[in-house]
Amino acid sequence: MNDLQHRTHLRHLARADAYRLLSACYYQPEDAFLEEEVFSQLRTALAKSSPSEIMEAATLDDCFRASGVEALMLDYSRLFLGPFDILAKPYGSVYLDGEKVVMGDSTMQALELYRVGGFDVAEDFLEMPDHIAVELEFLYLLSFHIGKESEEERARLITLKQKFLEEHLGRWVGAFSEAIRKGAQTDFYKRLADLTEQFVREDLQELTEAE
Repeated sequence: MNDLQHRTHLRHLARADAYRLLSACYYQPEDAFLEEEVFSQLRTALAKSSPSEIMEAATLDDCFRASGVEALMLDYSRLFLGPFDILAKPYGSVYLDGEKVVMGDSTMQALELYRVGGFDVAEDFLEMPDHIAVELEFLYLLSFHIGKESEEERARLITLKQKFLEEHLGRWVGAFSEAIRKGAQTDFYKRLADLTEQFVREDLQELTEAE
């Protein structure tokens, strides 16, 4: 492996880490985010893959600490859980198949791409399979294996990743992020929306340009 290939592999692995950590941020906020240094790890991953976004990760850390877990949990519930009016529905089908649709055609398509990529949603996972955290975790898995596999398998996975971004998350991340920005009462979730949208769009642009 030459030096350029080595750097490319490391970049894919750093992007994998960023996707994994962004996914974690869409679970219920808790002190473990700080104890496990989620935001510090995210800064490190972005420094290797998307240096222009490092400050966004640093801002996430500051905003999380400033708001506190109790206020963040209230905001998380209002945005993503309801129970009455969910302000930023975290499911792809809502944006791709219609506002009142869950488990629609796009969800079935996403599940098929998960299968092709060797990804299974855990049986005890209580959310829909096109939840934002799941789609980000799938992109983590793809990016990780792209950084590890042989050239032939890597090419297949890159094609799959680009297809998933073009047909799924890349199509609804903008509307979802805008819903968070409009509905959030804490800066943490507003900044998380900004970083998620920016990172996904940048990744898709890189894949498209490299094609």
